[in-house]
Amino acid sequence: MAVKWTILGVAILIFIILLFTSYVKAPPDVAYIISGMRKQPKVLIGRAGIKIPFFERLDKLVVRQISIDIKTGDYVPTLDFIGVNIDAVAKVRVMTDEEGIQKAMKNFLNLKEEEIMNALVDSLQGNMREIIGTVNLKDLCNDRKVFGDQVQEKAQKDMNNLGIEIISCNIQHVTDQNDLIPALGQDNMAAIQKNASIAKANADRDVAIAQAAAKKEANDASVKAETEIAIKQNELSIKKAELKTVEDTKKAEADAAYKIQAEEQRRSIGVSAANADIARQEREVELKAREAEVQEQSLNAQIRKQADAKKYEQQQMADVELYKRQKDAEAKKYEAEQQAEARKLEADALKYAMEQEAAGIAAKGRAEAEAIQAKAEAEAAGIDKKAEAMQKYGEAAIIEMLCKMYPQVAEAIATPLSNIDKITMYGSGNAAKLTEDVTTSLKQIIDGVGDSLGINPSTMLSSFAGTKLANMAPAAQKESPIATVEKIETPNEITTE
Repeated sequence: MAVKWTILGVAILIFIILLFTSYVKAPPDVAYIISGMRKQPKVLIGRAGIKIPFFERLDKLVVRQISIDIKTGDYVPTLDFIGVNIDAVAKVRVMTDEEGIQKAMKNFLNLKEEEIMNALVDSLQGNMREIIGTVNLKDLCNDRKVFGDQVQEKAQKDMNNLGIEIISCNIQHVTDQNDLIPALGQDNMAAIQKNASIAKANADRDVAIAQAAAKKEANDASVKAETEIAIKQNELSIKKAELKTVEDTKKAEADAAYKIQAEEQRRSIGVSAANADIARQEREVELKAREAEVQEQSLNAQIRKQADAKKYEQQQMADVELYKRQKDAEAKKYEAEQQAEARKLEADALKYAMEQEAAGIAAKGRAEAEAIQAKAEAEAAGIDKKAEAMQKYGEAAIIEMLCKMYPQVAEAIATPLSNIDKITMYGSGNAAKLTEDVTTSLKQIIDGVGDSLGINPSTMLSSFAGTKLANMAPAAQKESPIATVEKIETPNEITTE
C-alpha cells in the first residue's frame, strides 16, 4: 500500500515537472516556434502555448524593429559622375505573416539582432549603391526622402525573399569628393540674396514712388488752398475799396449838402458869391470822386500785382522743387540764373515805372492847372456879365475876393503832389523844373482871372496902399497865396538820378 502511494506521488511529481517544462509564453517582440510533431511549426508571438517535452523543440526568432546603419564605405559616382559618400539608417523587422515568417525562420532562426544586422547590411548597402548611380547630386541633396524611398523600394524586393520588411530608410549624411555640395549651397545662397536684393529694391522703388505721389498731392493741395486764399483776400480788398468809395462819396455828398446849406444861409450876402461857392463845392465833390476812383484802381492794381507775384512765386517754387529732385546741381544753377534775370528785369521795370510816374505827375500837374485855368476863364465870362454888381463892392471887395481865391487855387495845384510818397527823377534840373511848373501854373491862373475881369491884380494890390492895405495885412498874410504855397505838403521824398 505504501509503495502504491509512493508510485502515485512520483507520477504526480513527474506530471507537474513536465507541465512546468512544457508551458511556454512568448513576448511580443520574439516569436516562439514549436516544431516536431506537426507538419507546420506553431508560432507564438505574445501568447502562451504547450511544448511536448522530448517530442517537440522550441526555437526563437526576433521580430522587433532593428535599426541598421548603411554606409557606402567609399565615394560612389552619381548619375553626373560626382563621387558621394552617404550614411543612411534603415529600420527593418521580420514579417509576421505566415509566408514571411516561414522565410525568416529559414534565414534568421535563433540569431541575435547583431547577427541579423550583419546579414542584411550588405544587401541594403548594395541596393543603395545602385540607386546612387541613377540620380544627380543636386536631386540627391534637394530631396533625400525620394532617394530613401527609392532605396527602400529596390531593397524590399530582395528583403521579401528573406522574410524581412523595410519600415523606413532615411538619409542621415551626404558628402561629395570635391566639396561641391557647399558650393551648391553658396550658389543657392547667392541666388536667394539676389532675389532678396531685387525684392528690396522694388520695395524701395514703390515706397519712393508712393512718397513722391503723396508729396505731389500735398503740394497741389497747398497751392490750391493758397490760391483760393489769395482770391478771397483779393475779393475782400475789392469789396473794402468799393465800400470805402461809397463812404467817401456819401461823406462828400453830406459835406457838399452842408456847405450848400451854409451858402443858402449866406445867399442874402450876394447871389454871385453863393453861386461861385456852390460851383467850387461841386468841383470838390467831383475831384474827391475822381480821387476815390483813382485810389480804387490803384488798390485793384496793387492787389492783382501781389496775387500775380505770389502765384508766379508758387509756380517757380514748385518747378524748382521738381527739378531739384531730378538734378540738384543743375537746379541750383538754374535758380541762380533765374533770380539774376528776375532782379535785372525788376530793376529795368522799376526804372521805367519811375520815369513814367515822374512824367505822369508833371503832365497831371499841368493838366490840372490848365483845367483850373479853363474853369477860371469860363467863370470869368460870367463874371463879366456881373461886372456892375462887382463895381458896387469897390476895389477893396475885389481884392478881398482875390485874396480868398488865391489859397484855393494854390491848394488845387498842390493837392496832387501831396498824395505822392516818393518821386524819382532821372537827369539834372528836373526838380527845379517841377517847382517852376507849379509856380508858373499859379501865375497863369491868377493872370487869367485878372484878364477875364479886366483888371490887373498886381497893379491893384500895389495901388491899394495906406491904411486899408495895413488893415488887410493880417488877413492877407493868413490866407495869401504865398503863405498857402508854403503850407503845401510836398512828397515825402524826391530823389534825382
